Amino acid sequence: MHLDFKTNTMSSSRSKTSILDKPISKGKGEVSLALYALLFSEIVQYCQNRSHSIHELQTKLSEIGQDVGTRLLDLYFVRERNSKREIKLLNMLLFVKSTLWKVLFGKEADKLEHANDDERTYYIIEKDALVNKFISVPKDKGSLNCATFNAGIIEAVLTKSGFPAKVTAHWHKGTTYMVKFDDSVIARDKSLDDR
Repeated sequence: MHLDFKTNTMSSSRSKTSILDKPISKGKGEVSLALYALLFSEIVQYCQNRSHSIHELQTKLSEIGQDVGTRLLDLYFVRERNSKREIKLLNMLLFVKSTLWKVLFGKEADKLEHANDDERTYYIIEKDALVNKFISVPKDKGSLNCATFNAGIIEAVLTKSGFPAKVTAHWHKGTTYMVKFDDSVIARDKSLDDR
């Protein structure tokens, strides 16, 4: 045992692991579903009280999602010290579909598809988005999709990882996140393929 002079407490000589040192991918879901639902409904109400239209509400949800995505990406790379940064577009999308989704929702997203008519567009499909599960949308806001929050998370993770993109959420096959990359991302990915 030793005395910690900063806090005047005694502690055992075994060091305690900081929460930042615990691997994010190996952790168990520590937040209950009820708590998550309550917290997210408060976020929606906060944004709704500061919005005058559905578009403005969805924009605010996306902005909050972008803040979460930026912090989540930082936390992931602090905890997963042996992780490598993805430089290939498809590998980064698979990271979002699998690893990121497992961290956030405890499961992978259902599908990842590439648009047939546009090489810059990909779709991440989630049949039953958790963020829409506990939100009852009033009839006057029928087109509201609270999954724009998730779209903001995806956009921040991709953009901060060097894959600038615009991500939007749509009602199609459940919830579909349309990821539209900048031309520079596609050009870089093609140059890496040519190596």
